[in-house]
Amino acid sequence: MTTPLDLTAFEALSFDCYGTLIDWETGIAAVLAPWAREHGVDASDEALLRAYGDNESAVQRETPTARYPEVLAAAFRRTGEGLGAPVDDQWARRLGDSVPDWPAFPDSAEALARLRRHYQLIIVSNVHRAGFAGSNERLRGDFAAIITAEDVGAYKPAENHFRALDAALSGLGVERRALLHVAQSLFHDHVPARREGLPSVWINRRHDRPGWGATPEPEGEWTFDLEFPSMAAFADAVDQACG
Repeated sequence: MTTPLDLTAFEALSFDCYGTLIDWETGIAAVLAPWAREHGVDASDEALLRAYGDNESAVQRETPTARYPEVLAAAFRRTGEGLGAPVDDQWARRLGDSVPDWPAFPDSAEALARLRRHYQLIIVSNVHRAGFAGSNERLRGDFAAIITAEDVGAYKPAENHFRALDAALSGLGVERRALLHVAQSLFHDHVPARREGLPSVWINRRHDRPGWGATPEPEGEWTFDLEFPSMAAFADAVDQACG
């Protein structure tokens, strides 16, 4: 933890999903690793994820209105080019279609159910609607609002999600000061949360591993108010604070 924060002062939590609730790195590596073996690419899962992550971010910046399956496919092709191996249409589609198959972290569904007793829950995610719907079958989340990249025509860390979040809060009757943002990615979430003046909680899923994985290194200023290694640890703190 970094600074004291009164967890009883909030009425709603906004969540990043992929990396925070869904184990997107395991899902991506489940496609990239067999492709690498097939094409003789000698790289660990971590190396493949690092190579992929920067390409995904670049594609999102360049084609902000593309649906996430198209982003995944394009980023995979660029990754293959960078590693000197081809990514054909079949492999690109395999990654593009894989989002609903990505596993949830083991603690996500139970933690969400506990948090729902204290707050309204909102999803603010860089995927498409159908992809999140598949993921929510694993999360079993009861969300007051769901905001995806497909809805806002852009990808975080752009501001579009946060403008839509303001509108969602208004519809729910929640003041902005009563919102706490919860996310794993410093690049996608904590940098814009700082920009937007939102308090935030870092779910540091990679606390026991070096490097950034599939998430680019953060650019710009970022802060967070609390840090936990898992959603379960965060839910424990909330239960203790809120009773």
